[in-house]
Amino acid sequence: MGCCVSTSSKSTCSSRSNGDTVSPTPSCLEIGFCGQKSGRRTFSDHVISLHQLPSLPNRIFANGKSRSSCIFTQQGRKGINQDAMIIWEDFMSEDVTFCGVFDGHGPHGHLVARKVRDALPIKLLSCLHSSESGRNGSGRTCFKGNIKPESEESEKDLSAEDKLNSMWREAFMKAYKAMDKELRSHPNLDCFCSGSTAVTIVKQGSNLFMGYIGDSRAIMGSKDSNDSLVAIQLTVDLKPDLPKEAERIKRCRGRVFALQDEPEVPRVWLPFDDAPGLAMARAFGDFCLKEYGVISIPEFSHRLLTDRDQFIVLASDGVWDVLSNEEVVAIVSSAPTRSSAARILVDSAAREWKLKYPTSKMDDCAVVCLFLDGKMDSESDCDEQYFSSTIQSNHSGNPVESDDGQKSEPSLQRNFTVRSSEESETYGGGGGAAAAAVSVDAEDGASTAEDQNWSGLEGVTRVNSLVQLPRFSEERPNS
Repeated sequence: MGCCVSTSSKSTCSSRSNGDTVSPTPSCLEIGFCGQKSGRRTFSDHVISLHQLPSLPNRIFANGKSRSSCIFTQQGRKGINQDAMIIWEDFMSEDVTFCGVFDGHGPHGHLVARKVRDALPIKLLSCLHSSESGRNGSGRTCFKGNIKPESEESEKDLSAEDKLNSMWREAFMKAYKAMDKELRSHPNLDCFCSGSTAVTIVKQGSNLFMGYIGDSRAIMGSKDSNDSLVAIQLTVDLKPDLPKEAERIKRCRGRVFALQDEPEVPRVWLPFDDAPGLAMARAFGDFCLKEYGVISIPEFSHRLLTDRDQFIVLASDGVWDVLSNEEVVAIVSSAPTRSSAARILVDSAAREWKLKYPTSKMDDCAVVCLFLDGKMDSESDCDEQYFSSTIQSNHSGNPVESDDGQKSEPSLQRNFTVRSSEESETYGGGGGAAAAAVSVDAEDGASTAEDQNWSGLEGVTRVNSLVQLPRFSEERPNS
């Protein structure tokens, strides 16, 4: 994208310390772009390509922790882990953090999720540059981290907030559009019946900007007037039965209905075939449904953080299928160390899958925990030595991937998130136990993918993102 990002690992203090809000020095937060001079470090310090992203010290995309966050993913029992996640501190300048969780589905869903994880943040930076430059011809925006309407400069501050909000909204919209366009034309990645959700947030000072599609979710733990920790849902699960979503899909000749054996799961179907049965209304990829109402336009929202806001949790639906918002907040807040919060949350979800759905195959789980005071445990380095910012020792049993996440692209392991037509007829009848989740290299699954068509594993799968591939997709050559 020709975008510039900073590779400095200089540690900075959060704008919030010990519950108090502290404005950066100087009093404005600068956003610098290529070719613009700035007194503070910006992401124009170095130009990097997509292949150099894994070398950034403040960008974590595997089980690990950073200065103010921890992330963890675990493979379910449906095949290769199709979830991806990222935390990127000092995203474009100091005190700006990008977080994202991406849940892939379909034959190549794991590759789509990784591609979006790597490319979407860069596109967001590039679109932010274009949006800001187009507004005033400058590569610099000054914004005070906290707006105080009662202050003498309230009109000026509110104007700056509105401008920043509008700029981020436009950047999110353009970045998501560009991401979907790239997937459509990708020469080596067939996204016709594969796709991914995305829940992405940018924390800039005390401002929180959110863009999301699909059914991955973000919540926040915050203290109420009684100093009790409560859960605040930040995003909406964009399911096909939401009135706005269903109306658009039906207007585009798509169909929305639930299968008889899972009436609680509305799905999107082609007008001429009972496929693919996508369990969300918006997604990257899934181009077989893009003419029939499924879109990749994100919902966008902005929130001003306060001292009562404690942490934010992003997670894929493998967590939300078995844990409520309140349960997630309680688990994260009671973790013995902050650096272990994401892992403990995933472990809790895994236990709930076994208790609530003992005959079902557990879904993949991915979690990002961002602590808003910018602090982590001083003792966490000793307690969490197995954590690593690269996938070298794989505690979660996930397939080993290269730094750019593309190692497994030439040979794909069989994926178990689609049920065949035969299984649809017998679904619900005694399924055999699913194989235990184990660490599998991409090469190990090559022969499986070659020997048989992509279909569901016999047995019970509680909720798949897709039911089955369209009949014509079997004859469709890979793009």
